[in-house]
Amino acid sequence: MTDANQSNLVFTADELDLLGRTADALSAYMGKPVLAEVMDPDETGFEWVIFAVPLDVQDDPADYTTVQIGGKGARLLGNTGGMQVKEDDTYTCEYLWAVQLADLEGVRFIKVDQAGDEIACTENLQDILPFVMNDDVLTPEDDSDEDEDEDSRDDDSSPSSPPTLH
Repeated sequence: MTDANQSNLVFTADELDLLGRTADALSAYMGKPVLAEVMDPDETGFEWVIFAVPLDVQDDPADYTTVQIGGKGARLLGNTGGMQVKEDDTYTCEYLWAVQLADLEGVRFIKVDQAGDEIACTENLQDILPFVMNDDVLTPEDDSDEDEDEDSRDDDSSPSSPPTLH
């Protein structure tokens, strides 16, 4: 594998940030810590990120598809679901899914499910993530537009109108 191909098969800083924020959003959504670990390309030739939930002591690992997350040199993303992870700690976790890199034409990202099946392929990472991550910040002029929207919703007294979620 050439160095040019190798550089294409590692996540960019922006992609790692997005994957870390996805782990954080999953933690909030599930109410459990979700760990995301970057796996080095040494064995596979490409980087991949695995998402997993640490099992509680009362959980029977036989009931789950399990993986080991953490350990010396682990590259964990995000805020680790609020867990205080020490460098040498490893966790038995329920495997949720993974994102691996590919050098196929028109495909940079492949999502892999619990069975190890490739369930989605895309050039755009956000296409395979469970949440829409948007960095757009409201500008002051946007705030005034939102206030007008709220005022118009206040005038609409129809009980059949569903609230607008942003």
